[in-house]
Amino acid sequence: MIWKNEPKLKALNNIHKNTLGSHLGIEIIEVGDDYIKAKMPVDHRTKQPMGLLHGGASVALSESIGSIAAVLILEDITKESIVGIEINANHLKSVKSGYVYSITKPIRIGRRIQVWNTEIFNESTELICISKLTTMRVERK
Repeated sequence: MIWKNEPKLKALNNIHKNTLGSHLGIEIIEVGDDYIKAKMPVDHRTKQPMGLLHGGASVALSESIGSIAAVLILEDITKESIVGIEINANHLKSVKSGYVYSITKPIRIGRRIQVWNTEIFNESTELICISKLTTMRVERK
């Protein structure tokens, strides 16, 4: 297991209270030894005007879950924090309704820099987006 802080679903989902994550309906549904799985509804909160899942919602899902994963590998969350320094996404297929599911795994966990890969799937398990998030460990002041 890569996590240095015990990942409990209820506590991880509480992190999103009163944030963009809760507004978008993002929910963490599973934590494995080296991954986090989440879901997000495709509804009025996450669609663009053409009725499709907004690319920005996919990116928000990736950054939200990748950042949580990055926090879970910190040695001491009272002394350190995580900031995102770069994110990109390739949107491969559109979605009109239902839920999308994401799986976030590390590409590289360095001393200060981590790179996280998120794959987002539709309900038929078709890949709809691939996103890469780079985070940096910083000292809290």
